[in-house]
Amino acid sequence: MELKIIKQDEKDLFNHFMAYGPKGHVLQSYEWGEVKRRTGWQPIRVLVMDEGKPVAGISILKRLLPIPGLKKCIFYAPRGPVADFSDKDTLKFLFSSIKALAKKHGAIMLKIDPDIKAPDEDAVSTLSSLGFVCREGGKNFEGVQPKFVFRLPLDKSLDDIFASFHEKTRYNIRLSSRKGVTVKEGTREDLKPFYDILQETCIRDKFLVRGFDYFEALWEELVEKGFAKLFMAEYEGKYIAGTLAFIFGDKAWYIYGASSNEHRNVMPNYALQWEMIKWAKKNGCTMYDFRGVSGDLSPDNPLYGLYRFKKGFNGDFTEFIGEFDLPLSPFFYYLWEHVIPGYRTLRRNIVNFLRNIGKKS
Repeated sequence: MELKIIKQDEKDLFNHFMAYGPKGHVLQSYEWGEVKRRTGWQPIRVLVMDEGKPVAGISILKRLLPIPGLKKCIFYAPRGPVADFSDKDTLKFLFSSIKALAKKHGAIMLKIDPDIKAPDEDAVSTLSSLGFVCREGGKNFEGVQPKFVFRLPLDKSLDDIFASFHEKTRYNIRLSSRKGVTVKEGTREDLKPFYDILQETCIRDKFLVRGFDYFEALWEELVEKGFAKLFMAEYEGKYIAGTLAFIFGDKAWYIYGASSNEHRNVMPNYALQWEMIKWAKKNGCTMYDFRGVSGDLSPDNPLYGLYRFKKGFNGDFTEFIGEFDLPLSPFFYYLWEHVIPGYRTLRRNIVNFLRNIGKKS
C-alpha cells in the first residue's frame, strides 16, 4: 500500500472513491475542502492505494491554533475517513501515514467523526487500539457534527415512500399544495432572499448563522458544480421559505432550512422536504439525510419540535459513534482541551464588557 497526496487534477479520482467508497460522505468531497479553504482551513486530501486502486481516503482540514507566534495546528476530518473499518491493516496504514504527515505540519491532534452507526463495538475498539480517544458528547448539538439524525431509505417507489409518511405529514404536504405553495429551483439571484429568510429564522429560533459570503462560497463550490441545490417556496408571489440540500454520489443531505414568520400556516417546510426527497430519488440517491435532531426525545426538550417534524417523514432515527481524537502532542493537546477554551471565553467576556461600557458612555 502507498499513500497518495491528491492534487487538483486528481479530484475526479478522489471524489469517486469518497462518494461511493465505504461510508462515503459529502463532507469528505474535494469541493467541501474548497468551501472550508475560504474560511481559514487548509484542505489536505489523501488516498490509500493498493495495486493502483484506492482502498481508503480522507480529506483533512488543517487550521492553526489561535495562539500568536505558535506554528501548531489541528487536523479535522469531518465524517472521515472513508474506509472499511473491518480492514484493520488498511486503517493502521492510513493513520500511521497521517501521523507522519501531521509531524511535518505541526499538528497536535486529528479529530474524526466517522459516518458509522452506533452501536459498533468493533469500530470503537479498532479506533481505541490505534490511539484514538472517544469524546463523550451530549444529546443535543454539542459536537462539531450532529450525533443524531434521521435517514430515509429511498429503495421504494415515490408513491410507497409518500404512503409511509405519518398521516399528519401527508396531510400537511397536500395542504401546502392546495393553498397554492409552489417550490422552485433557486437561482443565484435567489441566494440573497434565502439568506434574508434564514436570518429571520435565526432570530426567531435563537441560533447563529454564518455570514452571506459563506453561502456565496457554497454556491460557487457546490451548487455550480452539481453538488448542491437551492429550493425556494413561493406563496402569493413572495418567497416564504427555502432550503439548501447537498448531493454526493448516491446520497443527499438536507443542510439548511429557512422559513419566514409569515404564512407558516400554509406549511411550506413540508412542501420543501417532499420536493427535495423527489429530487434525491430522481437523481438515483439511495438515502436522504434529514440531518441533526436531539437525542433527548422528551417532549419537554425545546428541540422536540424539530424531532417531531423530521420523524413524520418516517426516516430511521440514527445515532453515530461520535467524535474521536488522536492526540499527537500530549502537552499541546492538553492546552487545546483545557486552556484554549478558557482563553476564548475570557476574550469573549472582555469584548462584551468593553462593548457594554461603550454603550453607556
